[in-house]
Amino acid sequence: MTKRPILGLTAEITIFASNKKDAPTKTVIARIDTGATISSIDIDLAGKLQIGPIIREKLVKSASGKKRRPVVRAIAKIQGNNIEGEFSLADRKAMKYPVLIGQNHLKQGTFLVDPLID
Repeated sequence: MTKRPILGLTAEITIFASNKKDAPTKTVIARIDTGATISSIDIDLAGKLQIGPIIREKLVKSASGKKRRPVVRAIAKIQGNNIEGEFSLADRKAMKYPVLIGQNHLKQGTFLVDPLID
């Protein structure tokens, strides 16, 4: 049986643009959210990392209601696994974590999430 990587409710990740060979990178603590269908990144952080172009818009439901958000592709390195996927762009300045990792990245990495891990 293959061991699957286990994540807690947060994880250290490195994020970078998927379409640039020498793109800048940033290591941050991300919130792991199994209820989110798509990952999200702070719009200012995405700009600093030169992540883009916008590939589409997605209607996102959150605690503050529904809104359309731009979507970009980027790579998240989580526990040594480079996982390319979509991120919605959001103003996350007021939030504790600049990146939220959703189901689209968790499924690709076949991660298990254990809320007891800190």
